[in-house]
Amino acid sequence: MPSVNDLNNIKELLYKKEETLSQFAQKSVNSKGRNKKETQQDPFRTEFQTDKERIINSKAFRRLKRKTQVFYTPKNDHLRTRLTHTLEVSQISRTLARILNLNEDLTEAIALGHDLGHAPFGHSGEEALMEATKNGFKHNVHGVRVVEVLEGLNLTKETLDGILNHTGIGKPFTLEGQIVKIADRIAYLNHDIEDAIREEIITENDIPQEFQEYFGTTKFERVNKVIKDMYLNSVDKDEIRMSELCVNFLNNLRSWMFKNVYFNDKTKLEENKIKRIVTELFEYYKNLYGEQGAIDYVAGMSDQFAIAAHKEICRK
Repeated sequence: MPSVNDLNNIKELLYKKEETLSQFAQKSVNSKGRNKKETQQDPFRTEFQTDKERIINSKAFRRLKRKTQVFYTPKNDHLRTRLTHTLEVSQISRTLARILNLNEDLTEAIALGHDLGHAPFGHSGEEALMEATKNGFKHNVHGVRVVEVLEGLNLTKETLDGILNHTGIGKPFTLEGQIVKIADRIAYLNHDIEDAIREEIITENDIPQEFQEYFGTTKFERVNKVIKDMYLNSVDKDEIRMSELCVNFLNNLRSWMFKNVYFNDKTKLEENKIKRIVTELFEYYKNLYGEQGAIDYVAGMSDQFAIAAHKEICRK
């Protein structure tokens, strides 16, 4: 029968489990802490497990289910949303962290939080805000504001760093964050192929033979090809790496996707309309709340909420 003393020891046991991780893993006991000191510690969760709990229970996380990944306000329920993309990034990231013996909890926390700063309507919404605002808009930078200021989650500095540097030129200081940065690209390239085929933008036969020969012909094969390459080049190393060959193939596949899917006429059909909606929403709310208030409000909207809000202000 468990005793009160057993309950008091749970946190220590969790820390002890982390001692078996790779020497390059980010351990909870060595965390750089949080920006605000907390008076009460969670007795059943490590620092990074606490981050996961806070992210999953945030309003911003729940809104991801109604935010565009690539295809605007899809009528097909099988197409990815920003939420399902996030879960796929999390799964790939956790697999890599597990086989590399890194901290799976930190990896998952970063993955779950990496896209919380995204505006409605995917990258078109982000571009609209970037053009409309004085100092520009980047979803990774805004993501840190979401969790720290708007949601007040007070996450660890390791998780914040991973969210901030999951895209762009920045490099996360933990290997767990580096995993998420690459897993994000692995996830969206592969699931966007599936969605583009489902939307009849491309067919499987359109995918160049060189990519099929290198990666394979299914999502499972493509993802595992990159996971295997990352494992072989990163195990027992102080940096997450891929072979030059794999990097080149991923970059070439990304370029092909931009040309044939992301910039496809059908995909971009409503882009001007979307940008007009976001821009007009921003200008309207800027007059009410100021620039930062308008950014916070509009960027937090789901696709459907943005459309409804735009219709409402057009009536005024």
